[in-house]
Amino acid sequence: MDKNQNQENQLNIELSEEIAEGNYSNLAIISHSPSEFVVDFIRVLPNVPKAKVKSRIILTPQHAKRLMMALKDNIQKFESQFGKIEDTEMPVIPMNFGGPTAQA
Repeated sequence: MDKNQNQENQLNIELSEEIAEGNYSNLAIISHSPSEFVVDFIRVLPNVPKAKVKSRIILTPQHAKRLMMALKDNIQKFESQFGKIEDTEMPVIPMNFGGPTAQA
């Protein structure tokens, strides 16, 4: 591949200061339809009965799978450098998130 062709394939990604600050999330809720995956990132605070979605990301199924594989690869690299990540506890997820409470 020549140099000009390589430069044509490069993507210039801009990161604004506001986005660079990021949002802290300690809960993610994932839902899907036949055409998309929706990932809601939430910040849950101790002793606060309400939590807000801080960010919603919508992905194609193909991109969701690529993201899963990239996360798996990065977690393996992280653990080889810093040690195993211990999964200490699973949070209780409210069953009425995003819609009406189910009824039997």
